[in-house]
Amino acid sequence: MCYYWEVLYRSEPRDIPMKLIASFALATLLAHASLIGSSKPNILWIITDDQRPDSVSVYNRAVYGTDESPLGYVESPNIDKLAEEGVLFTSAYCNSPACGPSRGSMHSGRYPFRNGHYAFETTHQAADFVTPTTHQTMQTQGYQTAIMGKTGAYIYNYPGYTFDAEGIYGLRLHFKHDLQKNGIGDLYTSVQWGADSKGVHRNLGITENVLYQDGTKRTYFLKRKGDPLTNADRAGKEQSNQEFELLRSYTRGNPDLILGGVNPKPAGETVDAGIVREFKNYLSHANKRYETSWGKAMTGPNTNKPLYINLGFHLPHTPVLPPKSYRDRFAQKAYKVPEFDAAELAKLPPQLAHLYETMKILGTSPEDESAGRAYNAEEVQTAIQDYYAFCAYGDELIGEAVDAFKTYCKENDQDYLIIYTIGDHGWHLGEQGIEAKFGPWRESVKNAALVVSSDKSKFPPGTVYDGLVEFVDFAPTILAAGGTNIEHERFDYLDGFDLEQVFHGGAVDRDYIVGEMNLVIGPRAYLRSKDFAFSMRTRPNNAFPTKDNLNKDIKWALECPPEKAEMALYDLRNDPLERNNVAATAEYAELAEWFRQKLGNIVLGDGRVECDWMERNAYSVSNFAEGAHDHKLVIPGEIIPQI
Repeated sequence: MCYYWEVLYRSEPRDIPMKLIASFALATLLAHASLIGSSKPNILWIITDDQRPDSVSVYNRAVYGTDESPLGYVESPNIDKLAEEGVLFTSAYCNSPACGPSRGSMHSGRYPFRNGHYAFETTHQAADFVTPTTHQTMQTQGYQTAIMGKTGAYIYNYPGYTFDAEGIYGLRLHFKHDLQKNGIGDLYTSVQWGADSKGVHRNLGITENVLYQDGTKRTYFLKRKGDPLTNADRAGKEQSNQEFELLRSYTRGNPDLILGGVNPKPAGETVDAGIVREFKNYLSHANKRYETSWGKAMTGPNTNKPLYINLGFHLPHTPVLPPKSYRDRFAQKAYKVPEFDAAELAKLPPQLAHLYETMKILGTSPEDESAGRAYNAEEVQTAIQDYYAFCAYGDELIGEAVDAFKTYCKENDQDYLIIYTIGDHGWHLGEQGIEAKFGPWRESVKNAALVVSSDKSKFPPGTVYDGLVEFVDFAPTILAAGGTNIEHERFDYLDGFDLEQVFHGGAVDRDYIVGEMNLVIGPRAYLRSKDFAFSMRTRPNNAFPTKDNLNKDIKWALECPPEKAEMALYDLRNDPLERNNVAATAEYAELAEWFRQKLGNIVLGDGRVECDWMERNAYSVSNFAEGAHDHKLVIPGEIIPQI
């Protein structure tokens, strides 16, 4: 889904001179000075896209006491096996419920509000406040680094916002710009560039592309920029609808979004299988030259250097297209559809009501609405079946990747650390009436993570940790494992904590998590604790920062009338599914205001960065409430309603 919003919000590249960041050179010297030994583990960081944690059986056993999701059957034997070898973090919260800002926070270890990265901005490293990615710092520690598959962090080289970005990530094999571009994939959308009728090279629109098993390709436009669709375009789309039993969204946000169907390719031949194939090919050619599946000359890893790889899966992101063997099996399963009604919709502030209207679940076509149906039961069943089937297929591929990585480490007598981030954010399957992400609710922001080490004292096998952790914790975990002294003042920019220290009680015990984004519904921040979930509008309009309005009227959300802040508050003690927004009720008014001040001071006044990314070094830092983010919730007892 994020692809379409990415196209909408991405700025056009501009040729602006590159700034060499001197601090990176300093980081190199400091990092080398802080080495803690010559033996460093190989590190594999797996990230899936839009994956709900309840698609994994071991998570459901830890949280719900059953292998099944609250909605029904799931299948994850390889991930379950991996969990037996390490620690499962069941309350790992993303810091933004969208691909770009979430992954940007993961790779940098900084909150979106301190990154100046709230959506799909084409961020760069020319601005003075920008800090290195994990790959850059790990390179200073002697690591060879690579990123394969889905990246999505939107941290590019400068100028030109180039996609190779090898100076940032090391080796880079991208699922779009390498695999799909070279005929490895299944069904995907892309921006079509070419000459128009006047011979001008420009963006012509968005195409949908089908790659068949026999190597043929079929392409048609979904949207033409400035021109109507042709009869051939419409016929091409309808052919795919019929051929692959595609279930497309009815929402006005993106009516072409594919929420179910059968993959054009069998298991083992999809784009995610291609990602794993290239990963395995790379590892199996240590110290050798070899060719990728499309004939590009490459060199395998140097076994004399430690290895850090981020392996990014595209699944189960849309298009949700499990291979037929998985789809047929899951089609036999019946799922519970989450409850949602008009009463909870009526209590939503305008931002969240707009999210519902833009991303509501299948079946709300004009025909369904005229018939009084909230959703089409058969289509919703199919969407849920296909989603969990796609996740189960991902389990097979993750198992392949983990086995290959362990084999590489064993053959070279090297230790390892494996981190599996179960979704870069969550995904609704009818909760709050939507099939999407982008919200402040549990299904959008609550994920899970697995951490496994060959040194079992670091992350004890078969252990569950249910305390709050955040996605900004992955960067310090990786850096510390690689030998970086993250306690050095050079790394004070890190907002997260080393998960090894968190697990062993050596880091802060968090009372809450925070996050923010600006996509689909405009700027909105959230704070979640064990008992409460709160969110609010942070800026008065939905525009992105420009050099003329950076942090302008930054206290607006703290001082405006409460209704303008569009607050949502859920009492999780008696409303764990977040169906009753109580922010505007008399009983909870004082508590909602308390949360407004707490969250607002954190995201608006404790190191908030707003940046005009189209400029070389145009940004502003707001520190009117420095230190507000103390990880503690000291709520006056008298304003907490009894239940």
